[in-house]
Amino acid sequence: MTDCLATVRWRRSGAVFTDNRYSRAHEWRFDGGAVVTASSSPHVVRVPLSDPAAVDPEEAFVASLASCHMLWFLSLAAQAGFVVEEYEDAAVGVLAKNEEGKLAITVVTLRPKVIFAGTAPTDAELACLHERAHEECFIARSVKTELRVEPIKA
Repeated sequence: MTDCLATVRWRRSGAVFTDNRYSRAHEWRFDGGAVVTASSSPHVVRVPLSDPAAVDPEEAFVASLASCHMLWFLSLAAQAGFVVEEYEDAAVGVLAKNEEGKLAITVVTLRPKVIFAGTAPTDAELACLHERAHEECFIARSVKTELRVEPIKA
């Protein structure tokens, strides 16, 4: 078993707080030393109480699914003897009401565009690599959100 460490830190910085008009900006610190400025989405909490330049949890959720899929795809492609030159995914998450009527990320669509050096996989091999990457992704296996993978032909 492996622990996944992240520290989330927020400070009131003198705001009244009980009037609900405090900054939602905070930071994420990861065990490798990376620090990310985070905030609620300005679509959920209006500026200036949120930071539109920061990463919000919903964006991070989508990015973690896309990143996990990519890392598995790269590994599987390398094992199959394909050389990936570039990988780009413009992933999209949909925030909508779920079955219980609560807002949730209900669908995440990955749209990976992969450029290969040398011999590229056939369409069937490419689809298989993406299916296997999806099956292996720890994050995808950890959520009940529908996750779609729609590769974009390079």
